[in-house]
This record gives sequence, structure tokens and C-alpha cells, in this order.
Amino acid sequence: MKSNEFSFRMNVEVNHRTGDIMAVYFQLRQGKSSKVREYADGNVFADYGRNGKLLGFELLAPCRATILDTITREAPAKRFVKQSIPRAMLAKR
Repeated sequence: MKSNEFSFRMNVEVNHRTGDIMAVYFQLRQGKSSKVREYADGNVFADYGRNGKLLGFELLAPCRATILDTITREAPAKRFVKQSIPRAMLAKR
């Protein structure tokens, strides 16, 4: 699989006592991360491959949709994230 081909997956980590979502990881491409970039005051971490392509990102707390739009610049990735994100991980403001 080429590093620019999409390979969408989502993993949700839940607190088993409360049912609260603790983290969500969106995989957009397969590959080895060579750079990690922090967004939203440390609530979002994005993994990038050697070629600079976004591999995936992890949400550790609710964030604004504008942050997600900044990270996911390609239309297929934007659609996947918008259709898949748990509502609890979107900040109201």
C-alpha cells in the first residue's frame, strides 16, 4: 500500500466504569510516524510520515471542529472524521 493511499480506521478508548470516552485515534493512512505535532493545547496529537502526509491523530479531549479541519486537509479524510467522530469529542465552543 502506498503511503498516500487512505486506510481509514478509528479506535475509541472508553472508561469501563463510567462509559466516558477517554481518547479517540483516527488512522488515515498506514505508515511509520516520523513527526508528531501538537494541537489544541495538547489535546490533539497528529502523526506525520516521512513524506509529510498525515497518518492519523489522537483526540485526548473534546476539541473544536475548526482544529479538525486544520489537521485533515484532504476531502476524503475530512469526510471520514466528520462522519465518525463521537459527539462527546466535539467541543461546543
